[in-house]
Amino acid sequence: MVDSPALPTQGWQRDVFDVLKAANVRHIVYVPDAGHSTAIRLAEADEEIRSVVLTTEEEGIGYLAGAWLGGERGALLMQSSGVGNCINTLALQTCTRFPLLMVVTMRGDWAEFNQWQNPMGQATEASLKLMGVLTWRADDPKDVAPLLRGAATMAFDGDSACAVLLGQRLIGEKEWVK
Repeated sequence: MVDSPALPTQGWQRDVFDVLKAANVRHIVYVPDAGHSTAIRLAEADEEIRSVVLTTEEEGIGYLAGAWLGGERGALLMQSSGVGNCINTLALQTCTRFPLLMVVTMRGDWAEFNQWQNPMGQATEASLKLMGVLTWRADDPKDVAPLLRGAATMAFDGDSACAVLLGQRLIGEKEWVK
């Protein structure tokens, strides 16, 4: 595992990266997000993992389908608002049944200051389920690693679409900076 004085060595944020690494994930694709910043920085520092910044979240689904066809595993890190961008593209996984692992930081969930985050934040889990994605939610730091390990097993060993939702209470209340 990658360790650096600037990178955390423990905590749920580190658990996200460690579980993905242990699941033999070789591609981490993402739209930049503060909630995923630890996993992103650790992936960028790891020579065995290719980290790819996306223009929009739905690109990640096609990228991960290609990685799987090439014999490698990947994970998509995104915010709940990005789930809305992926709804139509999730049909690719439904029709082809490749493993799809998503880790979603929630917005519009609890103590949200930005009203524009609320509609998709409230619809995220239902939208994923309607598209056939299996979902689990973590609101407590101790739940992140076991839920993500289980989702990785179901995705990679069962060719399923799986998402772990990281609740806003887990991430912490955001503050509006004026």
